[in-house]
Amino acid sequence: MLDELLLRVRSHTPRILETDKRLPEAAVLLPLTRSDEPELVLTLRASGLSTHGGEVAFPGGRRDPEDRDLIHTALREAEEEVGLPPGLVEMIGPLSPLVSRFGIKVTPYVGVVPDFVEYRANDDEIAAVFAVPLRFFCDDPREVTHRIDYEGRSWYVPCYHYDNYKIWGLTAVMIVELVNLVFDAGIDLEQPPKPSVKIIRL
Repeated sequence: MLDELLLRVRSHTPRILETDKRLPEAAVLLPLTRSDEPELVLTLRASGLSTHGGEVAFPGGRRDPEDRDLIHTALREAEEEVGLPPGLVEMIGPLSPLVSRFGIKVTPYVGVVPDFVEYRANDDEIAAVFAVPLRFFCDDPREVTHRIDYEGRSWYVPCYHYDNYKIWGLTAVMIVELVNLVFDAGIDLEQPPKPSVKIIRL
């Protein structure tokens, strides 16, 4: 099953983001475990960080001048943040880039990792490393929707809760694109959710 899912990612053409080319760039890695029931590996960022402190995110960060490309950025940051050796990552392909609320263009990359990796969180940046079954997101188990108004349009972004973790914002947008791509989940970010789901405007 996993190989079929990965084929969809490899064949995917990400949306082109028309933004100011002077925006600083960043990349994140979406680590997907090689198993019968793939899981996404996520992090809880340390609460004392100046940006996105205390939030759930994928491993990643800003591109350094020395990085030869954004794939290198994603792999370097994953090793620095959670101790994931780049040699254990099978890079599959990019998803659509996004612009963070801090004005940074973020490109997500899907990569497959073994399911036996022992992650070592960098205590200065990461409070916890955890995994969520990819299928958890397929039925869109959101408890709240965040309405984000951007460039004259409204986006209805799910906010998920898994164990004690809140998964929202750009991280949730990336997950939605991934599950729509590999499972045909049909989660529409441009339409309000069913009336029973509370909408919070950010």
